[in-house]
Amino acid sequence: MPDKPRGKRTATRPMPPLADAEKRIIINKGTEEPFAGKYWNHFERGTYICRQCGGPLYVSDSKFKSDCGWPSFDDEISGAVKRQPDADGRRTEIICAACGAHLGHVFLGEGSTKKNTRHCVNSASIVFVAEKAQPTEKAIFAGGCFWGVEHRFEQAAGVLSVRSGYTGGTAANPAYEQVCTGATGHAEAVEVVFAPAKVTYEQLVRLFLEMHDPTQLDRQGPDIGAQYRSAIFYLNDQQQRTAEKLIGELRKGGRNVVTQLVAASTFWVAEEYHQDYMRKHEKDSHDRRAK
Repeated sequence: MPDKPRGKRTATRPMPPLADAEKRIIINKGTEEPFAGKYWNHFERGTYICRQCGGPLYVSDSKFKSDCGWPSFDDEISGAVKRQPDADGRRTEIICAACGAHLGHVFLGEGSTKKNTRHCVNSASIVFVAEKAQPTEKAIFAGGCFWGVEHRFEQAAGVLSVRSGYTGGTAANPAYEQVCTGATGHAEAVEVVFAPAKVTYEQLVRLFLEMHDPTQLDRQGPDIGAQYRSAIFYLNDQQQRTAEKLIGELRKGGRNVVTQLVAASTFWVAEEYHQDYMRKHEKDSHDRRAK
């Protein structure tokens, strides 16, 4: 068991009846598909409670990115989770100590965190209760294929969410196939939601200018076309001034930066299969452009 359990067990809260899909997991000890649950890539601050009884199980500080496709925690709230041998005789099941709801399994010795523990939990078994909302801001960047740009921003401290999409064009609600032709004028872009108390817009712009080549015109590596252009779509005057300053610094240093600086327009969210693409397709991400 962890040396210093996080959090404190408190009272449960009333919960609505379980849906059939939830019963399959919580009562019948099923397992949801990897990357299918709502919390596998969720990292807001707050507490995760039991879907069946409402008792607190985990706090957000103990959640970590494991890329296994299920929510992962390296510690539970003291007294909240019970461990018992799984029916398969090989794994250790974890259940809610208060009501016996099936949560998932616990694995030791993987080296993912200093606590060397991973609670692999079904999203259907838990409900997230957020802390008081913190101020957030948005930023929009385009720097080649949005898959890689999204992946890099997701790893940055202070970034709360990243969505791939299209912006800077003329057609409404464009589809990927349309954007690929170059006829709509859109760029493959990402919308970044961040906490300014933890990361500044200037830091995000610096990261953006480092993660791609801002001197390549209408391309990034093998991806060629205006839809892969380098651009910063600013949402206010302060963002514009910040981006101008950093681009100016690079140009003074001798770099022929071609990154466009454009007032933000409608950001159209890309198709679901483009979201978190690098995490979903790590093995074949290098063969992503067949056409």
